[in-house]
Amino acid sequence: MSSDKVFPDHLMERFRAEGIDPALFSGGDLGARMGITLVEASADKVVATMPVDGNRQPYGLLHGGASAVLAETLGSIGAMLHAGPGRYAVGVDLNATHHRSATEGLVTGTATPLHLGRTVATYDIVITDEKDRRVCTARITCNLRDQ
Repeated sequence: MSSDKVFPDHLMERFRAEGIDPALFSGGDLGARMGITLVEASADKVVATMPVDGNRQPYGLLHGGASAVLAETLGSIGAMLHAGPGRYAVGVDLNATHHRSATEGLVTGTATPLHLGRTVATYDIVITDEKDRRVCTARITCNLRDQ
């Protein structure tokens, strides 16, 4: 599935107008399969939702790996937007702490930068349930490279 199917049209148009290829920072096929929907995107804040349904482990809880995918997607998008045209982000470290379970509804991930450098960007990602309770805290570090 293309990034156009995952992200709202107004964001895709903005990225294209800035000369950024939307395919470079999309959730890709995995993001589409997991139902990740981008709500807001800038180098300073990236927000997306993901359904719990379809992303559960055998005990009916949101799979920790699903939280990690959401976190890496958000941090990578932020890092790509920070890097700008002609550059791309590659995740080199991801860690996640799971605080509580989610069993239904949507979770929301919010990524904010901890460090925005010339060659490295690090983001803090907080994932919450529909009652705004923290489900997971993650951090990703991305190397920023020239295309």
